[in-house]
Amino acid sequence: MAKQHWKPGNMLYPLPVVMVSCKREGERPNIITAAWAGTICSDPVMLSVSIRKERYSHAIIQETGEFVVNLVTKELAYATDFCGVRSGRDVDKFREMNLTELAMEHVAAPGIAESPLNLECRVTEIKELGSHDMFLAKVEGVTIDDTYMDETGRFHLNNAGLVTYSHGEYFELGRRLGKFGYSVKKPLERKTAAKKSGGTRKRKRKCYR
Repeated sequence: MAKQHWKPGNMLYPLPVVMVSCKREGERPNIITAAWAGTICSDPVMLSVSIRKERYSHAIIQETGEFVVNLVTKELAYATDFCGVRSGRDVDKFREMNLTELAMEHVAAPGIAESPLNLECRVTEIKELGSHDMFLAKVEGVTIDDTYMDETGRFHLNNAGLVTYSHGEYFELGRRLGKFGYSVKKPLERKTAAKKSGGTRKRKRKCYR
């Protein structure tokens, strides 16, 4: 198998694709699509989002110090792409994509009601990196869609049809390959887990919309 050596490039894929909503007081809210986002700390709960300085949302988040990260499902894929290629300076993205503003408990920026999970974020630091600024933020609250809750109170987020971004394309998450720690489980535990996984895959997936 041959290998080629390329110059440095942004090739760390796949990535979570998210819709980041923000709002200035007295103005309409905006949504920017971001793939350069990720978890950075568990205690306190923190995440990061990297945004180009010239983007309309950059100034809004910089001034307000808050935003909401909304996870993306396959039903939201079209709106996600639209919000990534159109500017909030020119278009009301909530209205154009028939999305619903969802009031949050901890920040003034609205979430997106159609998303299965909304993360309310408050900026703690802005790191100027070059083409992008990285907004480090503390997660102040989480809102979930109870459509994906079962009778035991477990939240089945992976049944929502979440979307990832890889090399310029969007993909729906597919077949589960294993659960965290499955590589060190005893053979009997692995067999039991596999049976449970098979049963889950046969279950009909619910759609949000």
